[in-house]
Amino acid sequence: MDKKTPLYACHEALGGKIVPFGGFLLPVQYPTGINAEHMTVREHAGIFDVSHMGEALLEGPDAVKNLNRILTNRFGKLAIGGCRYTIMLYEDAGCVDDLIVYRRGEDRFLLILNAANADKDVAWIKDHLEGDVTFENISDKVGQIALQGPESKEVIAKLTNVEALPTKYYTFKENLTVAGVNCLVSRTGYTGEFGYEIYMKAEDAPTVWKALLEAGALPCGLGARDTLRLEASMPLYGHELSDKIDPLSAGLSFVVKLDKPFIGRDALLAKGEPKCVRVGLKAIDRGVLREHQDIYLGEEKVGVTSSGTMIPGKRQSFAMGYVAREHAEVGTVLEVDVRGRRIKAEIVPMPFYNAAK
Repeated sequence: MDKKTPLYACHEALGGKIVPFGGFLLPVQYPTGINAEHMTVREHAGIFDVSHMGEALLEGPDAVKNLNRILTNRFGKLAIGGCRYTIMLYEDAGCVDDLIVYRRGEDRFLLILNAANADKDVAWIKDHLEGDVTFENISDKVGQIALQGPESKEVIAKLTNVEALPTKYYTFKENLTVAGVNCLVSRTGYTGEFGYEIYMKAEDAPTVWKALLEAGALPCGLGARDTLRLEASMPLYGHELSDKIDPLSAGLSFVVKLDKPFIGRDALLAKGEPKCVRVGLKAIDRGVLREHQDIYLGEEKVGVTSSGTMIPGKRQSFAMGYVAREHAEVGTVLEVDVRGRRIKAEIVPMPFYNAAK
């Protein structure tokens, strides 16, 4: 049975259209609609219920050693109060998940896991821990709200001490009082826009949510979250990442430190240069690019789309996909099979949108 987040009643009260997602019941959109919600985040400030995300604590003298061995990135020099994006691999170099690690102390870390993968991730990590560490899944105890958009600072400033907020991208501050609630606030997000992610006890989430609405933020659902992350060319597990896709093919070499040992490293090195790579596509002809559509060069199938939609505000369809390396150069015009009709699409640089952080 799908779970309800601590904000479920808030979504119902606002007229949110509830759908199952990642094992939870969440709003796909509100009466304003996906396009309006997308543009609200690009131009003003929107809030998302992301309490479905998983959270886990890893602590102890051997915490860094375990993170360095289980994850592809490096954590020894991550500053306290810093966040780092990383990948967790199977032995064959397929992705278990992508996640963000928060350093709360010298030997204290908070791991943010994808909702649909949280149980799998927790089991995988537990099975591979060594030495003096403790590991706890705290997902059910935590509420999380993403405040995103260029006016995010103005909104949250009405509810907290603005001088105490984290200023640098991928940093966080703990024990901030937001709307009278003790919170962890990070300068992170999944929209490509300026914003914050706010963590609190699950039971306190409605208080913060309602206060953010009163402060001027507008509620946004899963639909806008997906169009925003696609426009920002951010990978989504099950689309741009999976147990069959390695992080180098996905263009994530910046979080893969091959000069240190980690689970999956040997298989990744054995693969050599990726045969297919992630690219951005912009439709030239009329039609909407979607996921799982075959990509052709002439009569040769050279790839497949992984995500795609009509981007609000652009009046054009964009997609990400995987294309054979020899045909993946920016400017190459390919054809995408859209419901049996081939439409032309050009490989373009990613991201499709890039705001100052």
